[in-house]
Amino acid sequence: MAFVALITGASSGIGEATARRLARGVGGDEVKLILVARREDRLRALADELGGATVIAIDLTEADAPAWVRDVVEREHGGELHMLVNNAGAAWRGKFAETGWANIERHMKLNFESPVRLTEALLPLLRSTAARAGGSQRVSIVNVASTAARVSRPGSAAYSASKFALIGWSDGLHVEEAEHGVHVGVVLPGFIRTEGFPAAELPKFMVSEPEIVAEAIYQTGPGGKAERYVPRPYFIAAALRILAPAVVRRALARGGLTTATSAKED
Repeated sequence: MAFVALITGASSGIGEATARRLARGVGGDEVKLILVARREDRLRALADELGGATVIAIDLTEADAPAWVRDVVEREHGGELHMLVNNAGAAWRGKFAETGWANIERHMKLNFESPVRLTEALLPLLRSTAARAGGSQRVSIVNVASTAARVSRPGSAAYSASKFALIGWSDGLHVEEAEHGVHVGVVLPGFIRTEGFPAAELPKFMVSEPEIVAEAIYQTGPGGKAERYVPRPYFIAAALRILAPAVVRRALARGGLTTATSAKED
C-alpha cells in the first residue's frame, strides 16, 4: 500500500530535506511524494533525484491555489493523501513603526492564511484516507511553525504573529480532527541553516540543520508526536517566556537571539 505525502516549500531547505527523509520510506510502505513550491526547475530536479514525484509549481498565496492542488491530488493519486506538511513560509525583518500593517499582512498571508486554506481544501481527502486506512496507516498534518511562535524578537514581531496564529490553530485543529483519524503535529525550528539563512554569526550549538527538522517532521507526522523543538534545548526559551517573561524581555532588549540575517521564503 502506498503512502502519499504532500510537502509545501519543497524546493529547498526544510521542505527538500523532508522530501528526502520521507522518500526513504514510511513504515515499510512505498512513498509517493507531491512536491509543492514556486520554483518548478528545483522541484523537477528533486523529483528526478528521488525516482519520481508529482510536481506542483504554484504560489500558494494565489486565490485558486488550494483548489488547484486538490485537483492534482485527486487526478494523480485518486484522492489518497496520508500526510500534509505545511512548510512553505518566509520572514521579512522590520520594526512595526517602520513597516506597519503591510509587513504583518504579507507574513499572515503566506505563513498562516496559505496553510489554513490549503488544509481546508485537502481535509476531506485526509479524512477519507483515514477512514479507508482504518488505523493501519497514520494520517497526519504537520505544521512547521517556529520557536519564534513562543518567543518574539524585536524586528521579527510580524513573523512571530503569523507563527503564533499557526500554533493556536493547530492545537484546536488536532482536537477537532482526532475523531476523524487525522493527527495534527507541530514542529518549532529555531535557527536552521538554510539557503536563505546561513547563520554564520551564530555559535554552532545554536544552529541546526534541515535534516534534523525533517526527522522531527517525521516524528510529529507518522510518529504521532504532538510537537518537537529543533534544536531540542530551545524549549527552554519557550518555558522561560511563561515562567519568567520579564527576564526574557530584558534578554531580548540586550540583543539576545538577534541575528543579522533573516530566513527567506522556501
